[in-house]
Amino acid sequence: MRVSIDSGVCIGSGMCALTAPSVFDQDDDGFGLVRPGKEDGGGDPLVKEAARGCPVQAIAAGD
Repeated sequence: MRVSIDSGVCIGSGMCALTAPSVFDQDDDGFGLVRPGKEDGGGDPLVKEAARGCPVQAIAAGD
């Protein structure tokens, strides 16, 4: 699975980091980011839930 966050769309709600903290974090400004080395989803089953829960659909999580 390939995981990414569109930084031009992210509003910094933090839902991704709350839902799948092993894969997502927030930068110093509060915007979501994929943790280094976790671009493959890290095997975390909550990645797709985080993508569904993003209020602006900034997360792409697909094969």
